[in-house]
Amino acid sequence: MAHYILGIDGGGTSCRAAVASPDGCILGRGKSGAANILTDPDTALIHIIGAAEAAFEDAKLPVADIGTASALLGLAGSNVGDAVHYVKERLPFAKADIESDGLIALQGALGERDGAVAILGTGSIYISRIAAQVRYIGGWGFTIGDLGSGGRLGHALLQESLLAFDGIRPSSALTDTVMAEFGNDPRAVVEFARLAHPGAFGRYAPRVFEFASRQDPVAIALLQAAAQTIDEALDVVARRGSRRICLLGGLAPLYRPWLAARHQPLFAEAEADALTGSVALAAQRFGTEARVRA
Repeated sequence: MAHYILGIDGGGTSCRAAVASPDGCILGRGKSGAANILTDPDTALIHIIGAAEAAFEDAKLPVADIGTASALLGLAGSNVGDAVHYVKERLPFAKADIESDGLIALQGALGERDGAVAILGTGSIYISRIAAQVRYIGGWGFTIGDLGSGGRLGHALLQESLLAFDGIRPSSALTDTVMAEFGNDPRAVVEFARLAHPGAFGRYAPRVFEFASRQDPVAIALLQAAAQTIDEALDVVARRGSRRICLLGGLAPLYRPWLAARHQPLFAEAEADALTGSVALAAQRFGTEARVRA
């Protein structure tokens, strides 16, 4: 029976998988729903397995063979040990290593070069690599971290909308649209927020950028505050020696013009995506070659 390797990229919005031959040549890809193991480990497991099965189907390989595969999983929420152990014990693969989704993004973006990535999506994290030393900043999750993330930006918008509703702060076209969506009933906003996961808050983040482009004052204030937290983290990354920084994640291109002028010369385009990075790491650990031929 052939031995396959799997690269998996599991984030707060979706989970992607790629099945590859032992030399790292990608044979098929699959996608499923959110896979943040800290937010919802059981749902993450369902989506991890679903993405892996979809990749085998795409490659026209027997789905049952996922039980013989060796997998490298880059997963959101992997910085909490209990969640990692819970998920790893329940994975169907023959071998599995769980790393942060940031590490596979770093590998994909930089290959073997030194530098850093700033991942700005549903969550946020910064990872640098200098002379093979990998260091992390942030990525502590929505409840206590992830500053500048889509989840936190959307949460801030809802909070600001309630402050405007109460007359504590000025309203704007942006806050008006939010309240209208909830029937101008603050209790409906509270009920939504009580049950919402970071991804649900994050769906409001693009609206902030949209209204900022229309010079909405609330949107501009929210983005300036969020961008400041990103610039503070980038200052640490630069101070530690990174001279090449790749901005990754769904909000990265939207945030870039809002970031400080001092950081703009450091920004570079990524070589490849996180899924390619996960396959590269899987090939290094489980395969016969380190090079990915996607």
